[in-house]
Amino acid sequence: MKAPRGICQSVNLSRRSLLKCAAAAAIAYPLGAIAADAPADEDEIILSAPLTHSDWMLKPGIAWGAEGVRHMLDACKACGWSRVYWRVLDGGRALYQSKIVRPEFKWETDNVWDPQSEEEKQLYKRFFGGVSEQRRQEIIRLAQRYDYTTFDTLAEAVGYGHQIGVQIHAWVSINEDDHGWGLISDFARDHQQFVWIKRDGTRYHSQMSFAFPEVRQYKLAIIDELLGKYDIDGLFLDWIRTGDVRDNPQTDEKGVANSGYETPNVEAFKTKFGADPHDVPNDDERWVKLRAEPQTIFMRAVRERVNREPRRRPVCAMVGHPWHYRGLGDKIDGTLRGLLLDVATWANEGLMDATIAAGYYRDGGDATKAYRALRDETGGKVDVWYFGWVPNSVAEFDRDFAASKRLGAKHLLYWEADYIDDRPNAAELKAAMSRRAKW
Repeated sequence: MKAPRGICQSVNLSRRSLLKCAAAAAIAYPLGAIAADAPADEDEIILSAPLTHSDWMLKPGIAWGAEGVRHMLDACKACGWSRVYWRVLDGGRALYQSKIVRPEFKWETDNVWDPQSEEEKQLYKRFFGGVSEQRRQEIIRLAQRYDYTTFDTLAEAVGYGHQIGVQIHAWVSINEDDHGWGLISDFARDHQQFVWIKRDGTRYHSQMSFAFPEVRQYKLAIIDELLGKYDIDGLFLDWIRTGDVRDNPQTDEKGVANSGYETPNVEAFKTKFGADPHDVPNDDERWVKLRAEPQTIFMRAVRERVNREPRRRPVCAMVGHPWHYRGLGDKIDGTLRGLLLDVATWANEGLMDATIAAGYYRDGGDATKAYRALRDETGGKVDVWYFGWVPNSVAEFDRDFAASKRLGAKHLLYWEADYIDDRPNAAELKAAMSRRAKW
């Protein structure tokens, strides 16, 4: 079946399509509940987009080094995207010259594009059954070309972005230590004692539990490096990416997270409530809230660090919503129950400046419903952004714009920047978006 919104149609299939193509046959990505012919408010709106350098490099004719970065950011500016969220981690590897995370883009021998076991090969077929063998081999070859120890993409992006008037925020997939599989971080490989644990005792491959102080310290070291070494304009903390898909589903039949049964959480529950969490339902409200507390502790530490900075650097968190899914359509029952992220507390305590619901929908969800749910969940205490996929036409952009304005959103984020190079009508789209963009 043809994938919705052109996700799998391009020959430049990227690693992030792992999530999007997998459920394409059954799950669509609606643009919102606003009618297509609704009149659009003529006011301007902030437009932005996340950008993955390693994905854009898979496209033909993109130069490695400064020239390629400038092509990417020039395209973003032409779209009116005044804020670019530059991806700094790809799975467990760095896309900048980090001293904390190994800065190179080299897949492991066993990876999602080159599975070794029969079970992994079957999983690959479920995700990428429509990819030709020629294209699979091409992706493997292309992905091994670039060594990020030789070029600091973030430094170049910040320098050139500021030169042309585009803000560069660090996009940190903070909850991820692999991507698909085959990009595991050294920290995860060396500290398997800190991985997520399911209710039945099954251990995850790479997902690191924030219940352990050592994990929080590792993640905070990345934040410290980004704030201290680069003149970034803010932090975009991506909480929805959680690594190795061989561990899916990551929720139970109700969509509640099946992880969090690590020793620190279990012992904390016993101390606080006098019971073993294995003896209460997985969705017990007390147990859900307790498992979410380590992530809140981490967010408090991030806020403390940002507040110490001499200039304001806003923090945005990308989270889930009641119609969210993962992998091959696995239900995620909202941000708290499904992802163990207590965004209501984050908003009440001022731990983030903005938030956005990721654009993966099932069960009748869409961007408008997700926006409203997140706005309600955060009680109007933080800025909520509207989510859109890079449009295929001016009409699609007009519909997104109208939906954003009707909801009162001040900011429209388009996922993901490199798609603009795939649009045959890119010049027309850029002009239409730029005319409505607030700088």
